[in-house]
Amino acid sequence: MIPSVNSSGSRTIGLLAYLYGPGKHEEHTDPHLVASFDGMSPDPGRDPNATLKDLQQLLDQPVMALAEHARPAKHVWHTSVRADPRDRILSDEEWADIARRIVAATGIDPGDGQPGCRWAAVRHADDHIHIVATLVREDGRRPDDYRSGARAQAEARLIERELGLHAVAPGDGTAAQRPTSAERHKAERQGRERTAREELRETVRRAVAGATSEEEFFDRLAVAGLLIRKRVAPSGDLLGYKVALPDDRNKDGEPVFYPGARLAPDLSLPRIRERWSGGAQKDPARRQEDAVRTWRGSPAAARRRTASAAWQAVLVVEHGEDAVAAAHIAAAGEVLDALAKTSAAHTRRELRDAATAFERASRSHVRAVRGHDRALRQAARDLVHGGPALGRGEDGASTAMAIDMLFFLITAAVHWHARKGHAQQAAAARQAAEHLRSAYQEAAAQPLGVLYQRGRRLNRALLQRQTVLLREALPGLAEQILAEPGWYALAATITDAEAAGNDPVALLSEAVGRRELDTADSVSDVLVWRLRRLADLPADASRVPNQGKAKRRAASRPVSPGRHRGQEAVSNIR
Repeated sequence: MIPSVNSSGSRTIGLLAYLYGPGKHEEHTDPHLVASFDGMSPDPGRDPNATLKDLQQLLDQPVMALAEHARPAKHVWHTSVRADPRDRILSDEEWADIARRIVAATGIDPGDGQPGCRWAAVRHADDHIHIVATLVREDGRRPDDYRSGARAQAEARLIERELGLHAVAPGDGTAAQRPTSAERHKAERQGRERTAREELRETVRRAVAGATSEEEFFDRLAVAGLLIRKRVAPSGDLLGYKVALPDDRNKDGEPVFYPGARLAPDLSLPRIRERWSGGAQKDPARRQEDAVRTWRGSPAAARRRTASAAWQAVLVVEHGEDAVAAAHIAAAGEVLDALAKTSAAHTRRELRDAATAFERASRSHVRAVRGHDRALRQAARDLVHGGPALGRGEDGASTAMAIDMLFFLITAAVHWHARKGHAQQAAAARQAAEHLRSAYQEAAAQPLGVLYQRGRRLNRALLQRQTVLLREALPGLAEQILAEPGWYALAATITDAEAAGNDPVALLSEAVGRRELDTADSVSDVLVWRLRRLADLPADASRVPNQGKAKRRAASRPVSPGRHRGQEAVSNIR
């Protein structure tokens, strides 16, 4: 349940006319009163003899009783209370009780014999009510409505529990500003899927992902087609910026500009500059390194480096200091933005949705200490400079590898936020993880299918040998993995790792020993990508080492006593 306290207004009759009217898009149905300060207020919706003017005059009476100079300029208090879309439809009686509890909690009408304001609750849809009140009490004084929004939210949490409604995570003041109803209606009129504010927020996020200087950031905004206004001090120093969509105009035909801070708290220019702390953009050696990366960059190489950076970042989020972990979580958001920007068509929607959801999880009251997150920010930069990926071959397979590693990083962020009591951020990270899971399934289907077929074609002796290796390396997980369809893809990967001169037992132990696997749908799938990354194998399963070479290396490799016992077991199976 979401109460939304709006800024004060000056015309009670205007607000009532909207609440009892058809709505801007004929969306209001059966407007009627469900509760009021005295329980007897006239209802213009159901009583044919009552008018809007009657209700307005009743509500405004304490205001009009004051001397004209003592009347507040803005005396109309308004809040909407909306149920979650998954909730059942509440009755008028339930909404009436909710309205009384909200006005009491916010200080508008505290009850218990205390003087309160006059108010009325109007319902014109199944899922929400509007409460309108006049901010002068019966004794002529103003109500104690300080922090009424936070007080309404706290009461809503209690109402959810008592009525068995879906719990909405409480806010902490770090969320981006939501589009206003006017912005939403404007987007609908223009045929946009999202509001201008939301489109600008995503475009600016993508522009800042991996950027290392103001010049690069503003160049990216310009390339994206945004209109840009910079705020410059008399000294010539840049103080801030605003952006607008070229086709988003006001009634006078002028572009509607949004300051970065109004898009999201971390998109103000000072907060963006914090991402560049550490002097990377000023260090010639770092610039040379960036140039080399760009020169040798490719979508597949960028995704492999992203997988490596995500793998290391999980440890930091799980065990690092809070400020450093917060920086890595914020940088993970940049990586998701960059990956969505450069993704292939079949994964683009889910990756974009993952990035959009995780945006809320990238900010909290734990202030990030930048600089330690350089590897992730460089990964975002590599993705942008590597360019769009194809959905097949090494590009497609390395995308699946990167998404797999990012899934565990985002899951680590879920746990970190949950431990800190960051309910909204944890919920947003969970939502992002689900989108990543869907994107992974799209990206991994083809490369894992190739590996699966290769594993099925392994001769029986080699497959049995890989089974023994698995049981030796992972005795606690082996039987679960062997029962999974993905075991054949893992067996083919173990074969590839041996052919490349690696010890598969050591690789398997390292792959499992440093990261949790509880959230994996398929442990074998996860181990495929971890082994291929650790062994520096091609992600594309069609590029495989010679299997004859693998057999020769395996036959000549020294084995431990445990491995001899395993070979005896294989003989017994035969």
